[in-house]
Amino acid sequence: MVENTNALSLTGKRILLGVSGGVAAYKAAELARLMTQEGCVVQTVMTESASRFVGPVTFQSLTGQPVFTELWEANAANNMAHIHLSRNADMILIAPASADVIAKLAGGLANDLLTTLCLARDCPLMIAPAMNRQMWQNPATQRNVDCLQRDGVQILGPASGEQACGEVGLGRMLEAAELLAIVKEKLYAGLLRGKNVLITAGPTYEAIDVVRGITNISSGKMGYAIAQAALDEDAKVTLITGPTCLKPPAVKRLINVLSAKEMMSAVIEAIDKMDIFISVAAVADYRAAAVNQKKLKKTDQKLVLELVPNPDILQHVTRLPKPPFCVGFAAEADNLEENAALKRQKKKLPLLVANWVQEAMGSDETTLVLFDDTGKHILEKASKHFQAKQLIKHIAFLYGQQRDN
Repeated sequence: MVENTNALSLTGKRILLGVSGGVAAYKAAELARLMTQEGCVVQTVMTESASRFVGPVTFQSLTGQPVFTELWEANAANNMAHIHLSRNADMILIAPASADVIAKLAGGLANDLLTTLCLARDCPLMIAPAMNRQMWQNPATQRNVDCLQRDGVQILGPASGEQACGEVGLGRMLEAAELLAIVKEKLYAGLLRGKNVLITAGPTYEAIDVVRGITNISSGKMGYAIAQAALDEDAKVTLITGPTCLKPPAVKRLINVLSAKEMMSAVIEAIDKMDIFISVAAVADYRAAAVNQKKLKKTDQKLVLELVPNPDILQHVTRLPKPPFCVGFAAEADNLEENAALKRQKKKLPLLVANWVQEAMGSDETTLVLFDDTGKHILEKASKHFQAKQLIKHIAFLYGQQRDN
């Protein structure tokens, strides 16, 4: 089910490679070489600053194509390189993308060839940031990146490690081989292209009084990673999220909720148009029978709190007359396989994803165990972002099988 990008060919594809100023421009030369070897036509556009790090003749030699550096190229058709270059491209990839170029793109500026053709493009745009760690962490840069993501620009990286300045942290451009693999995946139709996917994520909060409540330590990381992985496969994602400290991915629709009942209402409102429902949220099993409208005062007496069950959101969806393809999650403290199998059978799920509660809550890595009609599939411990990509591929595979039957 996991696609091998080595098997994907770039033959006949046309990529416009934008190179902005930075030491990482040498990686762009390697990327240009790799894409050309894959049969791709690579057209390079360089900023003035980029030419100070790597000369245009390098890219021309590696790609066999002329390199454009000026907005008013004398040899460009009608002197409009910013129009015809992007019209012939399947994708624009800027690598490295400096803080300056990111700021220009976010602001819609077009004062050189690269930024102008990005503004005039009619093809996907991806950027691979590369800069000093403090430049990357600067609030202005993060605002610009957020803006680009909302505009549908895909941000690749950056990675963490030692930088040319000698400092260590986020800001390194991804390696050429990593970028090549991403380009291959992007140039082929996403596994969930056009599909409506509903995802719940994060914890719920059940009020006891005006300041206190029942919740759990779910961070929402897994649900948000799955939402991003679904986006990467061209799905139309609706994300219903409980309270988290995370920055949400650029989904089609974001719905913030607090309690289980609010999440239930949001799911009911959205579910009719969905092809796939992935229930990742750690929904509180119980809520207070009555919420005190004032702050409860501390006394020397015991406080007895009556709890009532919360609605089972996933079970409600699976019992609909025409339910979408449903995926459940189970965080278990013991007897993982037995408990997961019982939950899957009870809720009639085509796929249930189980993990250990010690790894599920708040951590950046986890082991996933997938249970479907063919048995058990183990995804060995890895980052939640990586696991989300693997999981989405498996979901797409099962969904395709179910639809074909």
